[in-house]
Amino acid sequence: MKAGSMKACSLKSVCIAMIVLFSLAACATRPPVAQGPLPFDQAVEHATDDLVSQSQRLPGFIAQLTTQGVVHDPTLDAESGQQTAATTRLDAKVAGYLGSRHKQFAVLPFRSASLSKAEYLLTSTMARERTGGTPALRITLALVDLNTGIVVAQAHALAKDHLLDHAPLPYYRDSPVLVKDQVVEGYIRTTATPRGQRGDALYLERIATAATIDEATDLYNQARYREALGEYRSALAVPAGQQLRVLNGIYLANARLGQTAEAEDAFGRVVAMGIAYRQLSVKFLFNPGTTEFWVDPRINTPYPMWLRQIARESVAAKACMEVIGHTSATGSPAANEALSLKRAVEIRRKLTAQAPELGPRTQAIGMGFRENLIGSGTDDNVDVLDRRVEFRIKPCKSG
Repeated sequence: MKAGSMKACSLKSVCIAMIVLFSLAACATRPPVAQGPLPFDQAVEHATDDLVSQSQRLPGFIAQLTTQGVVHDPTLDAESGQQTAATTRLDAKVAGYLGSRHKQFAVLPFRSASLSKAEYLLTSTMARERTGGTPALRITLALVDLNTGIVVAQAHALAKDHLLDHAPLPYYRDSPVLVKDQVVEGYIRTTATPRGQRGDALYLERIATAATIDEATDLYNQARYREALGEYRSALAVPAGQQLRVLNGIYLANARLGQTAEAEDAFGRVVAMGIAYRQLSVKFLFNPGTTEFWVDPRINTPYPMWLRQIARESVAAKACMEVIGHTSATGSPAANEALSLKRAVEIRRKLTAQAPELGPRTQAIGMGFRENLIGSGTDDNVDVLDRRVEFRIKPCKSG
């Protein structure tokens, strides 16, 4: 116990009584272990209760009589790194539940100005899981001390995946690439970090920039593209803003504003960063069962530009790579593997038509649905990332 706390206790027995009462309160508030998947909202409440219960047992918490500020970096789907309608529902549920049930925490907006006022950072993920053949979601919450970067509490709950909307939010729906770089993966790792250990350093070092990116993404999701572009450019202006999701946001906003030259330049930078990261996944959509691009011009119009920039940046980087086709989880494994290979061959053909020197440096591979990120088999915008073409950078063979 701190010296100040000891002075506040004039009698030893009073101090002991306070500690005992606090311990009992902590035990009483800790939720029982859940058996099997719970309804979604109930699972979120269960995990939130557990997180708060753990935080109340932190050293010095008994002396903290004021409300503790917490900022919540929005929930991500752990496999895809996306924000969806379901992750947004989780965010709203956590904020509302903390506000009504656990008023010792004040949830502040995830903005740069709030970070200086908050004591804690909340991160959260959801991941698909099957329990006895029943689809479920593993919800994970982590509470991070903003001063030390230590994960001071972590909680899990298993939720039923019933009638949940997993459609990605507009930014992720419109993104041409899988926006899951080192910073996003650092967020996911931080949420998975056991209590008492430090969260991912790269993610935590960039937390102020993450707040700016979140504000820009909110503006994009509201179709306020010019304002979003300004925020993304503000993020890019600082070293910590050199992130895939920032460059991708600049591409998307410029494309929405009809600024084609600026959009192409931004997409080239997205490709260059993906190559540097050694992995670039692009959402080329094909007509069902074919190697022809999706017929809707609203979808396929930018594809020639994408291919041009992928070829140009691959040549500039002298990259060797595997062109890997992926499919959704519909149909037989053999049929999907064959189809994914044909699509990879077609993309490779289009690239080498742009830059013949890529011929000996590229290899087409069909993966079928063995590396699905979503795995829903819905064949719509929910599992569009499962129907991607991936450019996986590999060492070039000498000689």
